[in-house]
Amino acid sequence: MTKIAIIGGGISGLSAAFAIERIAAEKELPVSTVVLEKKERLGGKIWSIKDEGFLCEWGPNGFLDNKPMTLELCDRLGITDRLLRSNDNARKRFIYAGRELHRLPENGPSFLKSKLISWPGKIRLACETVIPPSNSNEDETLADFARRRLGAEALERLIGPMVSGIFAGNPETMSLKSCFPRIYELEREYGGLIKAMLKLAKQKKAERKAGKQVASAAGPGGVLTSFTGGIQDLTEATGGKLQGEVKTGTGVSGIKRHDDGYELTLDDGSKVDADLVVTACPAYALAEMCAELDDGLSDVLGQIPYASMNVVCFGFEREKIAHSLDGFGYLIPKSEGCSILGTLWDSSIFPNRAPEGKVLLRSMMGGAANPQAFDLSDDEVKRRTSADLKQIMGIDAEPDFSRIFRHRNAIPQYTSGHAAKLAALEERLQQQPNLLLTGNAFFGVGLNDCVNASNKVAEKVIERIQAG
Repeated sequence: MTKIAIIGGGISGLSAAFAIERIAAEKELPVSTVVLEKKERLGGKIWSIKDEGFLCEWGPNGFLDNKPMTLELCDRLGITDRLLRSNDNARKRFIYAGRELHRLPENGPSFLKSKLISWPGKIRLACETVIPPSNSNEDETLADFARRRLGAEALERLIGPMVSGIFAGNPETMSLKSCFPRIYELEREYGGLIKAMLKLAKQKKAERKAGKQVASAAGPGGVLTSFTGGIQDLTEATGGKLQGEVKTGTGVSGIKRHDDGYELTLDDGSKVDADLVVTACPAYALAEMCAELDDGLSDVLGQIPYASMNVVCFGFEREKIAHSLDGFGYLIPKSEGCSILGTLWDSSIFPNRAPEGKVLLRSMMGGAANPQAFDLSDDEVKRRTSADLKQIMGIDAEPDFSRIFRHRNAIPQYTSGHAAKLAALEERLQQQPNLLLTGNAFFGVGLNDCVNASNKVAEKVIERIQAG
């Protein structure tokens, strides 16, 4: 019987444990698993909070259905009947710039008509077709890439808000190759982004005819998908299907080599022995656990930064808001001087997020470019959020419902040099063959990325078991 310990009970750890058990059963390999979660609840950053008839997402609010990983997990869990696609109107996304909301254009004609980018900015962006691809192997930042290929205005009003919306990150420090590997590949494969879009147009047209959802200029491909009870349905279902032991309120303070496996010291001083260890906790937490095991590994893990975030949920009587709320919400360029990064119109995206006759708005504040926001008082957070909502959407009313969720380490930052950190981690792990890493600190921050990485680490675990 191979003993496997999984550290971390978020979606990465839960899906890794589930995949390990499933594949081991298929191959008739005897395994025992134990999931160790420091908090008293499973789910990590996934937490759907129901309060006064509102459903507030503490962290992520869904996943895109254009990749199969999470959908396949749902199918194996038997919860596909609970999947909830976002409202069709939620395809409309906006940017607040120049003191007005601009809908993100979805095609060439709408881009030409849009006032989001000035005509000089549009001309500069069109010049992307004649800019040669980079031959440098340096890890270019998103800001440097955008300025080089698209121009300063596109960086300010398109790329910057997108980066803050996905990563809560600063484009001046984020790695293009690690954050958006597909964009990095398109430049090298086709010579430029517009050339790539034109050459891929026929393929996209064929996919649309086949009824597939594809990416548009207005946002990522796929449909944002959740569950009737919120995204927490996914982690609850995954945890509920595990055959092995699940321990909450059980943190790991240290990892040591022990014979052919590892000895985990828990926060209460007790010990857990394991033949293999899968870590699915934040990089900074793992750095502390590995300090005695391998100080070099610990040092690299500690170099992965995180951005803090305040999530501010406001509920209003619908009649108090004149805005149509017809869409997904909006992001805000840093140059606008607002306190928040953007606001999602949650009750427009999914049904049953607010009581009848009310609406739920969810604003994000903080991120890598504004870490000080985390330390603001609740009253100040509410005041600044209300001021921005009044300026952007004309909302004068006080919210009837408000909740603030604070994340000191919300999202890992794939800064320039992230790929080199991953290579250094891989080198250090050669000395720890039965210690494997997964989680959103390494290969993608989205839910699909986490499930995909966990599936891969599960396959490695099975390979190690079969290799003896």
